[in-house]
Amino acid sequence: MTVRSLLRILPIGLWILCLQAQARPDSPPLDFQPFSAQVRRLIEATDALGAPLPAADRARLEVLLQQPGPESVRQMEALLDPRCLLHVSINPEMRVKVTNGVAKPELYEGGWRTFLVKVQNEAGTTAKLKLTSPNTLTAFNSPAANVAQRWLDASLVDRPPVAPALTGLPLEYRILQLYSRDAGKRQASFSFNAGQGTQDLGFRAETDVLFDCLPAREVSLGIRDETGAPTTASLLITDAQGHVYPSPGRRLAPDFFFHSQVYRADNEVLRLPEGRYAVAFQRGPESVLRKRELTVGPGANRWDFQVVRWIDPAASGWWSGDHHIHAAGCAHYTNPTEGVHAPDMMRHCLGEDLKIGANLTWGPCFDYQKQFFTGVDDKVSQHPYLLRYDVEVSGFGSHQSGHLCLLRLKEQIYPGGDSKNHWPKLGLNTLRWAHRQGALCGPAHSGWGLQVNTSELPNLIVPPFDGIGANEYIVDVTHEVPGPDGRPVPAVDFLSMVDTPSVWELNIWYHTLNAGYRTRISGETDFPCIYGDKVGLGRSYVKLDGKLDYERWCEGIRAGRNYVGDGRSHLMNFAVNGAAMGVGASEVRLDRPGTVTVTARAAALLDETPHPEIQSRSYTEKPYWDVERARIGTSREVPVEVLVNGKPVTRTTLKADGTLRDLQFTVPIERSSWVALRIFPSSHTNPIWVLVDGKPVRPSRKSVEWCLKGVDQCWSQKERFFTEPELTQARADYEHAREAYRKILAETEAD
Repeated sequence: MTVRSLLRILPIGLWILCLQAQARPDSPPLDFQPFSAQVRRLIEATDALGAPLPAADRARLEVLLQQPGPESVRQMEALLDPRCLLHVSINPEMRVKVTNGVAKPELYEGGWRTFLVKVQNEAGTTAKLKLTSPNTLTAFNSPAANVAQRWLDASLVDRPPVAPALTGLPLEYRILQLYSRDAGKRQASFSFNAGQGTQDLGFRAETDVLFDCLPAREVSLGIRDETGAPTTASLLITDAQGHVYPSPGRRLAPDFFFHSQVYRADNEVLRLPEGRYAVAFQRGPESVLRKRELTVGPGANRWDFQVVRWIDPAASGWWSGDHHIHAAGCAHYTNPTEGVHAPDMMRHCLGEDLKIGANLTWGPCFDYQKQFFTGVDDKVSQHPYLLRYDVEVSGFGSHQSGHLCLLRLKEQIYPGGDSKNHWPKLGLNTLRWAHRQGALCGPAHSGWGLQVNTSELPNLIVPPFDGIGANEYIVDVTHEVPGPDGRPVPAVDFLSMVDTPSVWELNIWYHTLNAGYRTRISGETDFPCIYGDKVGLGRSYVKLDGKLDYERWCEGIRAGRNYVGDGRSHLMNFAVNGAAMGVGASEVRLDRPGTVTVTARAAALLDETPHPEIQSRSYTEKPYWDVERARIGTSREVPVEVLVNGKPVTRTTLKADGTLRDLQFTVPIERSSWVALRIFPSSHTNPIWVLVDGKPVRPSRKSVEWCLKGVDQCWSQKERFFTEPELTQARADYEHAREAYRKILAETEAD
């Protein structure tokens, strides 16, 4: 056919397009590297959204991602296409076309489902792909009479690890989340564009999809603790394809969208479509994970669960707590509210059987969240589950010298303003203010800035001191500041453990203990920043005689009457020659070198089958503290070590079957020393000091020299953050630390 005859029978616009299509060469093959990176992000994102790809497809993709080449690209495309509800094409002229994909258009009433959208981007645009539908609940310009047509909510995922806009690759996949208000057959229209001028009816930028919206059924829940009393617990609900229910993607409090699990109390309900489900039920690390297959049918549905404990430290007076959780910032949303409220955080503490939750207001959403501070337990507390709002100095003030957890405050804002913008840059000045209130104070996420390239513990590598962990601690530990009655108290009460790599956290603590300082440790999660999985992944277990309250729990940490860990191993009743950890001065006195008897009650719980995917990880990879890392080979045993001045001197193996066992060790003591127990890296006690002939603890010149070098290194990193008039004070405080370590060094014999 000639050009002249084509002009006679075709509209001019269509003729031009035919000519362009005839001249257009075949699309070049996709480059493996960027496409595979995009597929990797897609896998991560669907996992995070609770809608993972089918296990067989996921396994095949993992293989293909390790086999560069065009054939792998083609096979990955073939695996992903069946998940696509819609197919979007953007031609070189930036005209957008949409057609139906092959994924089954099935939703369920009152819930979210996740699909893929295949995007063929011949234009190479990096604009944001936009989706509109007249059927969404928030559709604009829809008359009230058409409210029945607005039954859908739709969202293209544009948050990490997914790029917010198109990448410019010739082919990529976007994630589409759909919510159905209704049950039954429902039709929806979808249109896409990549910016103004890309909409074109001639290119079918709109398509219709007929959905089958499965009806949701009400499931009433029976949630009972080990005694049969009503309680709150965690439920992880998945279908045969691995989809999580309720869908995490669009959750609002009290359910958190970055969780797979939800927390439900006795007699609450869930709404789920009919079908079979796998349900994992647990109430924190002290209970046994229970898995069941359950069904939702057309009639009345009830699921009953009861907690099975493997250990109950509280029954012996050991009370769990996480001194560092947040209700705003990091994974939390800022819309529709700036973070979440106390009842939401309380539900999560209850569901994880966490007795104390220190809910710290910090930089993000500070001016909204500060309203919840009262200086007493929040009214949502349900004894013995206590929630208290306190402060982390983070994102403001002295945070560049190292974040600080300030617990048991009476006033939450530093004098001179009503927000976070006027606080001191020098952490020690914040500590001076907090201690005058009687607060309990310590650095947060201690290991950040203290990274080293060795697993040796203790080690003598001076870290960079360039982060937000226990950096200025190397200075502050040498200081005393006025307490509430004006008498001097240690400027730092504790170091935070469990939420950063164990070697980095413990190394600085061991060295300052070897220099003679008596800082204690406490366990934290930094939820939902370092860990968003759940509250209480890092815990302190504090021994109290009598009723639990927040003030006494904090004082227990100040005294060191606690051990820390992941909650899946326990070191209770640690004593040396009968002197209990944290009682009195935590001291044992010997007239001369000799032996001491170390006793404790210990327990741990490991799965019978090892988890090599955790065992094989570097200590610098999450989870940083986990009882699985302590497993001896493929056995069901873990080591319990006795430390003297930071070094293991004896050990025994403990069968990790959940049984609490009495342990006893005979340990030689040659000079004044500190003694502790650990199941590394899962749990660790505070020290007991054994003083020989009344002499102070001075076991290691190398440790003191490490501390002295640490002061200079810290100053080299932090000096630039101080402003007048604090710079003069900072110089004096750092020099005080140098003089303190020099004095200790002069008192210390060679190693």
